Amino acid sequence: MQPIVASSWLLLLLAPLLAASQAPAGEPAAACAPCQSALCPPLPAKGCPLGKTRDSCGCCWQCARGEGEACEGAPRWGHCAAGLLCSKRRKGKAGAGRAAPSGVCVCKSRYPVCGSDGLTYPTACKLRAASLRAESRGARPIVQRSKGSCEQGPSIVTPPKDIWNVTGAQIFLSCDVMGIPTPVLTWNKILRGQYAVQRMELLPGDRDNLAIQTRGGPEKHEVTGWVLISPLSKDDAGEYECHASNSKGEATASARINVIDALQDIPVTKEGAEL
Repeated sequence: MQPIVASSWLLLLLAPLLAASQAPAGEPAAACAPCQSALCPPLPAKGCPLGKTRDSCGCCWQCARGEGEACEGAPRWGHCAAGLLCSKRRKGKAGAGRAAPSGVCVCKSRYPVCGSDGLTYPTACKLRAASLRAESRGARPIVQRSKGSCEQGPSIVTPPKDIWNVTGAQIFLSCDVMGIPTPVLTWNKILRGQYAVQRMELLPGDRDNLAIQTRGGPEKHEVTGWVLISPLSKDDAGEYECHASNSKGEATASARINVIDALQDIPVTKEGAEL
């Protein structure tokens, strides 16, 4: 009978070690008691905006954790929602104790996406969260239309400003536009004839005192353009139009160049005007 008794004692000694080997990674060995689903806390009455997952012991349902929220490390922290992963904290980080979370939820995809609602989302996870919120309101789900930002027509970021100056001066008009795809920026001089009929003169034309300069930026999908005039003459007076276009549409903004004989003829500076 002694060998049987010894074997029983050996099993009792090994039981805690076996239990520890079966505990989830990062969990204390005693964290997972036998599952009693009747004792599990209820989910929120309004439901879980990102869906639900089992806790780290595989027993109770919990609301899935969202982007930037703490995750794992103890049963109460729970798991990340679909499309997210738990990015582990660095070892020895301040505040990391036995009950501290193992990390934070981050999106697996780190690039912007275009949603079926025409909006650009920083990540596919943000889109999915917006879709779940829409469905909870009874609206249609939002699906990913494409990777990258949504296409959009041009918009004028910084319009040109009216200018007053004397003949012989050197002046410039500037204009910033943005759109997806990146718009093409051109300049026109608006010529008004009889009966208020107007036509456009595409610049620079054959004018030897005028130059057009365009560059990309300062932001992505943004273009900045300038009209440079030197020396300024009476013939340069008039209205100038900044015109931006891409496959989604077009946008315009205009400003006037006023040529005067002397600086004292310049009127009181108005808002949005330059000398």
